[in-house]
Amino acid sequence: MFKKILIANRGEIACRVIKTARRMGIQTVAVYSDADARAPFVQMADEAVHIGPSPAAQSYLIADKIIAACKATGAEAVHPGYGFLSERTSFAEQLKAEGIAFIGPPVGAIAAMGDKIESKKLAKEAGVNVVPGFVGEIEDTEHAVRISNEIGYPVMMKASAGGGGKGMRLAYDEKDVREGFEAVKREGLNSFGDDRVFIEKFILNPRHIEIQILGDQHGNILYLNERECSIQRRHQKVVEEAPSPFVTPKMRKAMGEQCVALARAVGYYSAGTVELIVSGADPSGESFYFLEMNTRLQVEHPVTECITGIDLVEQMIRVAAGEKLAFTQDDIKIDGWAIENRVYAEDPYRGFLPSTGRLVRYQPPVPGWEDDGEANGRRGLNGVRVDDGVYEGGEVSMFYDPMIAKLITWGQTRDEAADLQIAALDRFEIEGLGHNVDFVSAIMQHPRFRSGELTTGFIAEEYPEGFTGAATDGETLKHLGAIAGFIATARADRARQIDGQLDGALEPPYDWAVRIGGEDFAVSLDEEITVNGAVVDLAMEYTPGDRLVEAEIGDVSYGVKIEPSRMGLKMTTRGAIHNVQILPARIAPLTRHMIEKVPPDLSKFLICPMPGLLVALHVGEGDKVEAGQPLAVVEAMKMENILRAEKSATVKKVNAKAGDSLAVDAVILELE
Repeated sequence: MFKKILIANRGEIACRVIKTARRMGIQTVAVYSDADARAPFVQMADEAVHIGPSPAAQSYLIADKIIAACKATGAEAVHPGYGFLSERTSFAEQLKAEGIAFIGPPVGAIAAMGDKIESKKLAKEAGVNVVPGFVGEIEDTEHAVRISNEIGYPVMMKASAGGGGKGMRLAYDEKDVREGFEAVKREGLNSFGDDRVFIEKFILNPRHIEIQILGDQHGNILYLNERECSIQRRHQKVVEEAPSPFVTPKMRKAMGEQCVALARAVGYYSAGTVELIVSGADPSGESFYFLEMNTRLQVEHPVTECITGIDLVEQMIRVAAGEKLAFTQDDIKIDGWAIENRVYAEDPYRGFLPSTGRLVRYQPPVPGWEDDGEANGRRGLNGVRVDDGVYEGGEVSMFYDPMIAKLITWGQTRDEAADLQIAALDRFEIEGLGHNVDFVSAIMQHPRFRSGELTTGFIAEEYPEGFTGAATDGETLKHLGAIAGFIATARADRARQIDGQLDGALEPPYDWAVRIGGEDFAVSLDEEITVNGAVVDLAMEYTPGDRLVEAEIGDVSYGVKIEPSRMGLKMTTRGAIHNVQILPARIAPLTRHMIEKVPPDLSKFLICPMPGLLVALHVGEGDKVEAGQPLAVVEAMKMENILRAEKSATVKKVNAKAGDSLAVDAVILELE
């Protein structure tokens, strides 16, 4: 077994690998850029080596720097995590030449499966179902249009070396192909150094299912069941679970055996994932097709660990050291249900715009990597596990992926795992930047999610007008009214005590007028708590200044995040933000005399919605534009975002040019 390994990655996956290595008695070496000098993974590792500036292209993506760090520290092996160099054949070859073990698959398998075009050819030869499409070199946009017309719309354009949702565009007609083909090429080149694109048929009502593969260097290859990854946004996975609510035992066996056959055909060993697209329109479950094989650990691997009890990172290390798998296919079971939500630095209330900045407050519902025992191991603490790589006071920068953390829950049933997600998300405290905690909580509560009727179009179909918060019923609003009244009395009493000028002669108000979500509640806390005259059995504690309160009303438990506002409170719980107006009952009638402030009209400005790089500007001063016409392209978090005209108008003034770095809310141009 290795005595020391180096992790050629950063963030939560670096923490993840270090934790398992520590448990195995293996020393670890971290490599870090300028931006990560104070990151948790650097502190966790036994040794750390600085490898360059913040941009990944100048640090984490330079193989020579990784190898130099191995030589300087005596690391015998490298775990690449995911992303960066994890699927780059040249890196694995360089390590081999230097006598350093690669904790991953053989070079031949990476080469065969890393190229989406070649991998489809190999899959077809191995007898695996493949999606109809064009597998070959596409010359230009006109060629792409001809191919798409022949396949039939809708089609998906994908960068050959792409991954993580980057370098992908869905086209419903020729116009979409013309608009998107060059963007796919650019994203492929910028993110992966390869601008080749392939086109394939887009499966209607698709579900995204993937099979976890694990093999050793002695010819043993197993499948560790499936994961459902259908809930995606812009082809980036948001929610993953294991097992899938759609897959039957018969279907699982058929998928698993085909995926093992593919892995065997390329001489695969280590952990890997075969991604499949499944037609949800086929009740037999037999319409599944090969998408790609990821020759690395997946972001969503924890859900597989939860239901199988197998530490995938440990197995990767053991396989790389030449050990045989200590279990067989018959030993692989399904125990309970696991769900993972990706907590991203993006603002769902503003169209999911990327959000960078400092984590002014970061408190996960359970410790991330603070202990290295089994208390927060594969299934977490009481079924709640947090995989993270950030810290309070740290920064989520523009240089790397916007994921803050992964929240994983495990329960005996799917509903139990989902309920644990809702409770844990309520207790996830993040301040300083936008995040998607409310959004994923809303998904966990959504009737369609709870029914298991999922497709990759779930988010687009269920939130066509964007996200404004989870639906909240009247009973919950009433409960929040009681909590708000309790807090208001506690705050008033605290203010009276601090002031001290009335010698305690004046009692704080006990009767409140509370308005939430357009509904009015009369809340009284005299001898017992009532809302609109009905007694509410509220149990809670609150000290003015608390950011998170725990409350129980009957058999319902709430975790409510609290933020003072001008007229009362901002209360966040169960995936929704509630602006709560709280006034003493005797003052409330006077509010009808207040003048409403009308927000300014900003429709004549094209405003940059996020910090980013202005890649292209399609119009100039004096140009006439139509509603929906692309005006500019802004790149943020390695993704291109097309900004379109909201109305027909004439460009009056242009304030920026291609190549400019723009701040959020920067005015790109002004319309007549």
